[in-house]
Amino acid sequence: MFGQLLSYLPPSLLARWQLLVAVTAIFNTVQNFMTLKLTRQIYNNIPATSVTSLQARTFAVWTLTSAVVRAYAAYHINEKIIYDMAMFTYLIAFGHFSSEILIFRTARANGGVISTVIVSTSSLIWMFLQYDYYVRS
Repeated sequence: MFGQLLSYLPPSLLARWQLLVAVTAIFNTVQNFMTLKLTRQIYNNIPATSVTSLQARTFAVWTLTSAVVRAYAAYHINEKIIYDMAMFTYLIAFGHFSSEILIFRTARANGGVISTVIVSTSSLIWMFLQYDYYVRS
């Protein structure tokens, strides 16, 4: 099934990356709806009871929203508005996790947080550097 989805993508590594990140975000969405375990591993510098079901569901909705934008960007990688929106999802993710580590101190730099920062940063840089190639205004 995943191979069939890939066949509809433009022949682009960046488009495939967008789809991979979107699928991963859908997994994260499901786990946020089902359990607090992984969310508590990210927000690990506060008491576990501070990470509530409401917070996890809110985070799940944000994650699902970003997954939809990124999946749409995978299939419409040359459309400026969609490309820009996908870039903003990475910027928002980077800002959120960076502020949780550096400002609010609710998270410590562990595997879950660092991987999110790496994905958001590298995706944002990649999209910025390739902007003129994909978006011909």
